[in-house]
Amino acid sequence: MTKHQKRLSVPKSWPVERKTETFTVKADAGPHGEAGVPLVVVLRDVLGYVDSAREAKYAVNHDGVLVNGDVPSSIDRPIGMFDILAFPDRNDYFRVFPDEGGRLGLTSIDEDAADSKLGKITDKRLVSGGQVQLNLHDGTNLVVEDGEDYSGSDSVVVDNETKEVVAHFVYEEGALVTAVAGQHAGEVGEVESIEVMPGSSDNTVTVETEDGSFETIEEYVVVIDEKFIGSEEGDEE
Repeated sequence: MTKHQKRLSVPKSWPVERKTETFTVKADAGPHGEAGVPLVVVLRDVLGYVDSAREAKYAVNHDGVLVNGDVPSSIDRPIGMFDILAFPDRNDYFRVFPDEGGRLGLTSIDEDAADSKLGKITDKRLVSGGQVQLNLHDGTNLVVEDGEDYSGSDSVVVDNETKEVVAHFVYEEGALVTAVAGQHAGEVGEVESIEVMPGSSDNTVTVETEDGSFETIEEYVVVIDEKFIGSEEGDEE
């Protein structure tokens, strides 16, 4: 199987130039599915921390890069929405966040904020022992004892070290959300209304922003909290 990916056919979320060269690196199997961007692309093409795959391997092998608190197994490890990238030697920390148009971007955060990661619940199921497994947007899952409090489209904050839920944000009217896909990707606002559609149609949500409002499908929004946005605005300043 080839390890290369034609640039013209990469997912729209990949932050790469499509016409500069014919090929780029193909992501390994792992979190985020086909939308995941290979770590080496982020290090080389987005951050400019390395000039080659060899330099990227050196950084990974010497614990110069952490993804969600762990040393990545490969430079082709997929990176996607809300992942936390840490570079302890540089004292640089980033959260993957949507730019306009749905392309993945990096938001600078402080070291304390890099200790945990946001995840959107896409499904939950009962497992042995009467516990509940929460399946998250990136393909990962975690087991909780009391699953009744959690619903699909809620968000949780998971500690990178203990893998335990440290915060829970309910998807409901009045919740603060960000759009992560579609033409409103990157916009933030409060849920004004949720319309449950019949049959297999996508539920829609109307989000009120400072500049007005927009409507999108439920799948495209993720619940966040004010601290999440506050840290970003502070970093931009």
